[in-house]
Amino acid sequence: MSTPGSAPRTPVSALGERGLIDRIRDRLPTPAAGVLVGIGDDAAVFEPERGALQILTTDALVEGIHFDRRFSSPADIGYKALAVNASDVAAMGGRPTHALVSLMLPDNLPVCDVDGLIDGLAELARVARVSVIGGNVTRSPGPLVVDVTLAGTVRRRRVLTRSGGRPGQALYVTGALGAGSAGLGWLQAHASDPSDVPDDAELAECVRRYRRPVPRGRVGGILGGTRAAAVCMDLSDGLGDAVRQVAERSGTGARLETARLPVAAGARRWFESRGLDPVVAAVSGGDDYELLFAVDGRRRGRLRTVLQQARGVPVTRIGELTADPGLYLVRPDGGTVDLPRGFAHF
Repeated sequence: MSTPGSAPRTPVSALGERGLIDRIRDRLPTPAAGVLVGIGDDAAVFEPERGALQILTTDALVEGIHFDRRFSSPADIGYKALAVNASDVAAMGGRPTHALVSLMLPDNLPVCDVDGLIDGLAELARVARVSVIGGNVTRSPGPLVVDVTLAGTVRRRRVLTRSGGRPGQALYVTGALGAGSAGLGWLQAHASDPSDVPDDAELAECVRRYRRPVPRGRVGGILGGTRAAAVCMDLSDGLGDAVRQVAERSGTGARLETARLPVAAGARRWFESRGLDPVVAAVSGGDDYELLFAVDGRRRGRLRTVLQQARGVPVTRIGELTADPGLYLVRPDGGTVDLPRGFAHF
């Protein structure tokens, strides 16, 4: 990932702050036309989309907490840093537009690793049409930290939130559950290099989903644009956490049918090989970045539009919100167990 004129393992401290910022700017896509002042000034300036509301979100990835450089490449880390923020914008029904990227770098970090990180972030930025317009670089005495602030837009009355759910509304999820958690589990148990992948193709897909999650931007935008969803939230901290937060904010309970939950095939086998209940593990694990949303019976027609335009992204009905405030998993025999909690930092 090095460029002419620099040794592949040159530390960032050798470039200096100004040289590093210039190098980062040169690797990023050209900003969109609405960016009036970009990287290199005291602050960025862009012209908001006329008639749209602004969405702002931020997430920091901390080495040792959110990623491990033993089995995630610099490009994986950069890609994921933008993806987790894009997932939040999708959950609000919006479209990401502009990003600020702050890097807290150990002074002995090789320049080629920064190049790789920016290249991974730029890869997703091109696909998602996000302009990286500024940020900050600073020295870290400890771990590598990548902090992204992402701005997006959404039309008035098209904003999706975690509140507003009502008893009787059906709950749906996109994609499959447990892939991120299972992928991380395999990496922690077996990987020693960012190129390591399992021989099992379905488990390898779980590893890929952990390293490079795919934000459901198109589905989130359609859910907001059609007003098909009453509430929406992403599954960064697991389905259990998302259902709990939606229910608490909406003043409802929830019942999920275990037979309907779309646990990824590779994840199911991985969890079973570790002696874990695959449903409980998938519900409580994080790093899925799928969307949970609720649909009122009167809006099922709008949901059909979402399904038609989702471009192959699976959408599965998994349960419903209830007047009973309890949160339950319903087994095929009708028995219930309490809904597991998701991931929490503290």
